[in-house]
Amino acid sequence: MVKPVLHFYDFSQDVVAFSTTRQGGYSEGNYGQFNINCYCGDSAEAIIQNRQALCQLLQIDDRYLLMPHQVHLTEVAVIDDDFLCLAEKERQQRLEGIDAIMTDRTGVCIGVSTADCIPVLLYDGVHHAVCAIHAGWRGTVSRIVEQSIKAMTATYGTNPIDVVAQIGPGISLDSFEVGEEVYEAFAQAGFPMEQISRREAKWHIDLPACNRLQLLAMGVKPEHISVSDVCTYKAHDTFFSARRLGINSGRIFTGIMMKS
Repeated sequence: MVKPVLHFYDFSQDVVAFSTTRQGGYSEGNYGQFNINCYCGDSAEAIIQNRQALCQLLQIDDRYLLMPHQVHLTEVAVIDDDFLCLAEKERQQRLEGIDAIMTDRTGVCIGVSTADCIPVLLYDGVHHAVCAIHAGWRGTVSRIVEQSIKAMTATYGTNPIDVVAQIGPGISLDSFEVGEEVYEAFAQAGFPMEQISRREAKWHIDLPACNRLQLLAMGVKPEHISVSDVCTYKAHDTFFSARRLGINSGRIFTGIMMKS
């Protein structure tokens, strides 16, 4: 069986966290090689094979590999025993319109799908809970990272000072050119534009920095925040980039799972 090539993150010996790359899968063309997102037009057969390969690598059953259908909003789903007992159709309904997903169950890999947007992983080692967040520019403006930490606090009792965070591969300041309306959306949302934007021919926005600022604002310690140096737009040969490949292309899966 083909083996997916993963980029791992160092959270804890009890946690597996990673982003998939384009290597080591069964998809073809702009979906090649590794894609498990079923909402972007890829072959259903290839997605099934890719999921099987990833689950084998993680040593879990397919029903414990969970990814929501994201819509650039701020809804957070909780994965608990009740959810895990649901039939597949009901699970899909529960994960419709969800952009962040969290759990305190071991052996369950939760993750989000991106291709220039920013994936953010959170780990609360005190309460043994994890969260995966999809932060596109709309979700970032709506402060989905802050909303997710609040949800973890409400659900698990998480204290932000205990949170370890990883901001995964996404589009960089250099590559994220935006129109005036996007710049204004960030400005009106209260972001420090002198820190997170730069004017060239058009405005550029630093999405990773915007999400790091949200982590800090919630009380996450600076030394607990890691930021990937991968720009998906520049590294589209290794990581998917919708801006380079078009929307009919594969997606990166950034996941996190507690082993015990």
